Amino acid sequence: MRRLLISFTAVLAAAAALAQPRPMTFEDMAAMRRIGAPHLSPDGKWIAYDASTIDLVANVRRSAIYLVPAAGGAPRQLTEGKRQDDSPAWSPDGKTIAYVSNADGSRQVYLHDVAAGTSRRLTDLAGGAGSLKWMPDGSGIVLVSDVYPECGVDPACNRERASAAEKAPTRARVIDSLLYRHWSSWVEPTRAHIIHWPLRGTPRDLTPGAFNAPPFSIGGGDEFDISPDGRELVYAQNTDKDGALSTNSDLFLVPIAGGEAKRITTRTGADTSPQYSRDGRWIAWRSQSRQGFESDMWELWLYARASGASRRIGSSFPNWVESIAWAPDSRTMFVTAPERGREAVYEVTLDGQFRRVFFDGTPSSIEVAPDGQTIYFARSTMSRPSDIYSFTRKGRLTKLTSENDATLSRIEMGAREDVSWKGADGAEIQGWLVRPPRFDASKKYPAIVLIHGGPQGAWNDAWSYRWNPQFFAARGYVVLMPNPRGSSGFGQRFVEEISRDWGGKVYTDLMNGVDWFSALPYVDATRIGAAGASYGGYMVNWILGHTDRFKALVSHAGVYNLESMWGVTEELWFPEWEFGGNPVDNPELYEKWSPHRYAKNFRTPTLVTHGELDFRVPIGEAFQLFTTLQRRGVPSRFLYFPDEGHWVLKPQNSKLWHQTVGEWFDRWLKP
Repeated sequence: MRRLLISFTAVLAAAAALAQPRPMTFEDMAAMRRIGAPHLSPDGKWIAYDASTIDLVANVRRSAIYLVPAAGGAPRQLTEGKRQDDSPAWSPDGKTIAYVSNADGSRQVYLHDVAAGTSRRLTDLAGGAGSLKWMPDGSGIVLVSDVYPECGVDPACNRERASAAEKAPTRARVIDSLLYRHWSSWVEPTRAHIIHWPLRGTPRDLTPGAFNAPPFSIGGGDEFDISPDGRELVYAQNTDKDGALSTNSDLFLVPIAGGEAKRITTRTGADTSPQYSRDGRWIAWRSQSRQGFESDMWELWLYARASGASRRIGSSFPNWVESIAWAPDSRTMFVTAPERGREAVYEVTLDGQFRRVFFDGTPSSIEVAPDGQTIYFARSTMSRPSDIYSFTRKGRLTKLTSENDATLSRIEMGAREDVSWKGADGAEIQGWLVRPPRFDASKKYPAIVLIHGGPQGAWNDAWSYRWNPQFFAARGYVVLMPNPRGSSGFGQRFVEEISRDWGGKVYTDLMNGVDWFSALPYVDATRIGAAGASYGGYMVNWILGHTDRFKALVSHAGVYNLESMWGVTEELWFPEWEFGGNPVDNPELYEKWSPHRYAKNFRTPTLVTHGELDFRVPIGEAFQLFTTLQRRGVPSRFLYFPDEGHWVLKPQNSKLWHQTVGEWFDRWLKP
């Protein structure tokens, strides 16, 4: 009997131990459902969204369309989700949901009958489909597809051209101009065009010509919209001859029934994300004033359709406007904006009054209820992946999705804290501190500093499936995520103080943060590492030549030799703005701020990771860095991905990246 009691007690103890939340693993992170943007039905009763799941064994991502009551309740799955079903869009009568799927191979538009529960394929586009919007009368869809300019929307012509290219005896390319490749793809003879695809009738190319409309996006957001009366399309287009040097795009109006396009903006920077007001009187959009500067201030502008006059809204607003959603009354808008390591939601009146209505975590993709009393958005924090929420004017926040609740209940996240210190010139620098799960303040922990890319960007209180501080904290590290010079959400001057000064004030901001970090009683100052990607990788490479205080470094897709980077990157406006021209005519700043010129000082063990298809920071930067490290006898390793671009996106590649990075830090930072 005593043995039985002892055994029973042991079983209970083991069960209790299993029930205790534990630190997160990569497998936990990969298993979490990735919830997309909310799409509110016309009557305001339902929300459609897509949710994706990673299948690590098959090395694929699958997604399906779901419905959840806007008032709260259990979701139901609408599509099979055997491949990728996403981007749902409600018909004006609320009876049909259009979505994009690759169920039959290429990405095409499908229509789902909500009452019947059945789907059928609508489009047959050789260049695929995306960015769906319904015609206001429900008569058809407007979408974006890649077409051969001489073919337009003619499927037979496009397939004939594509087939001829596939059968060509050589894959050689004859190139006559710049921007011949972009991100991770070579620029093909096709162009992105906006297509009107009626439910009955003949499709038509609304933006014919040998250009992209919408253009390559540098700011995100929708690049076109349809007027409420269904007669007019507003869209963004870059008409500059040299796309590699131009960030300019303008807005154009074109009758959907046919006619000449009319330009309505003339600023030299980017004009994008146009949105008609519900009453059709206004078009709101996001605008930048300066050509060649992709991180210029994103301002809110308004076009009066009756008079053709344009004006800026809220000229004193200090931060970027990142998205726009009109309220039903057409007298106010809701916009999102970065602010001190978070994303804020503001209600904006037409006379330029900004009132902050929500400031917690990182909300995005706002939808407004028909009565204007509730907004819906996707939102995440550093401790929780994205869910869909409702937020009322009375201040009530309600979580509407729960796909990850069971997984999260088994995981203990590290506590996060909003921190600050003094940087260069005494400026206040904000950052995030994440402690390990089961934190014990009496212990000394190894630590990691994560440096964000951009360089104009920020670490927000948001979930990430790549640079996730909880992944590092779960391995027993205290994590610091600084927002130094160049970070958005702290005013435009702060953003711009990194340009032409890549290793200057920002380096002081970071190292002063490391001083503050090292002094914490639970941080082991002798065991601190640093990691970053893109500009963050550049700063890791800069650190290599300027300090020995880190015990291990990880440089992903980092700029190493500024002169060679200029010669091979695809968007030339970026280095030429950041360093005051090109290195042939203006070599001074390229020479001053290039990490490769300080290679004699390299001593810190460094892991280099990079993808062959990275055309933003091409692979040669990693080859040069690793060769230098090896030839100088610095402990180093190179993780090379032949099938990745600027990011590591394939599930098994991501698993290997996390494993390799984690093991590298464990090797050098743990006893």
